[in-house]
Amino acid sequence: MTSRRNFLKQLGALTAVSSALPGMAESMAKKPFFEISLAEWSLHKALFTEKKITNLDFPALAKNEFGIDIVEYVNQFFKDKAKDATYLKELLMRCKDNGVRNHLIMIDGEGFLGETDATKRNEAVEKHKPWVECAKTLGCKTIRVNAFGKGTEEEVAKAAIDGLGKLGEFAKTMNINVIVENHGSYSSNGQWLTGVMKQVNMKNVGILPDFGNFCIKRSDGSEWGGKCVEEYDRYKGVGEMMPFAKGVSAKTHDFDANGNCTDTDYMRMMKIVKDSGFKGIAGIEYEGSTLSEYEGIKKTKALLERVGTLV
Repeated sequence: MTSRRNFLKQLGALTAVSSALPGMAESMAKKPFFEISLAEWSLHKALFTEKKITNLDFPALAKNEFGIDIVEYVNQFFKDKAKDATYLKELLMRCKDNGVRNHLIMIDGEGFLGETDATKRNEAVEKHKPWVECAKTLGCKTIRVNAFGKGTEEEVAKAAIDGLGKLGEFAKTMNINVIVENHGSYSSNGQWLTGVMKQVNMKNVGILPDFGNFCIKRSDGSEWGGKCVEEYDRYKGVGEMMPFAKGVSAKTHDFDANGNCTDTDYMRMMKIVKDSGFKGIAGIEYEGSTLSEYEGIKKTKALLERVGTLV
């Protein structure tokens, strides 16, 4: 009798486990509604200050250290290589060897597409064109640009519409997207930036919403320098920008004991992203100083993977 009861108990337990397996497997197999990439700026200390790695090391590091197979470059880390065929061939080979896909190049230091001076604005357009060609060579889909300018909101908007339109027309011939990041000043005002997009009205010109860059006024009047004295609501801003988004920048600085970002409510933010119908790429951009760059990247990835399956 005892052995029969034990047998029935074991059978019941096995049946319970068996019935639970499909749900467990489904839960374990569930993936975020977006893909995850690594923005090279997350490693700017290792690249710039510490000089532990170079741009050529980036694809293999992304894959082997962090398990990320999509990358976002920053042109500052290979500034003089946009037209260097030998260098780009080597970079492509390293991507291929490690099974890494190139997504975009963030462009800085080539002038602003919202310059109200027409000569400066056209120079900026021309300086960006080699990076469009570089993106094409590397198999990227997109370049990220800045739409800064000096003047009133209306003046800079008019200039940005012209600059983005001209660069967008050139990039269109190569099937490359041109996207503006909310990177300070007017560009961090969701209404201003989406107003510019509506006027440009090109399929390959869009926005890269960054979850953390919403300072619209600094104490010294610069885009990045002084203390922020006025900030746009980040949740409102991302919601406004998502219809034009061709990627999102998952900015983090610090984390609490539960692994949540202390600056941004990622559950709330990623719900806004999901509700927009977005199914693209979220780029990790860790900028904190408490954790090492490597640890910060890993924590951001874990946060995105967790939140991306819950919202």
